[in-house]
Amino acid sequence: MAAQILGFVGLLALSNTFMTFAWYGHLRYAHGSPWYVALVASWGLAFFEYAIMVPANRYGFGFLTVTQMKILQEVVTLAVFVPFALLFMDERLRLNHLWAALCLIGAVYFAFKK
Repeated sequence: MAAQILGFVGLLALSNTFMTFAWYGHLRYAHGSPWYVALVASWGLAFFEYAIMVPANRYGFGFLTVTQMKILQEVVTLAVFVPFALLFMDERLRLNHLWAALCLIGAVYFAFKK
């Protein structure tokens, strides 16, 4: 089951990479273009996110509950978003980010606790 979860998480990471750039990537360069250009570009990226996320969820549902899939998706979202925010958006890591990560670890623990 560990290999299945890793495959599911890998698909989630790829999917979330597209979604993170679709939702936030335009903010770095959006100042010179109208909002509707960012909208079209974001929807173009979101297509690839959905093209990966839908099969990932169908795959994961074979061995995970919907709650487990959602909790893992949130963890993966932040695992993708934090490097994006630090490296692409030039934000700084703060202590409250650590506390949020610890809360997510707790959420994973309780979601998978039998």
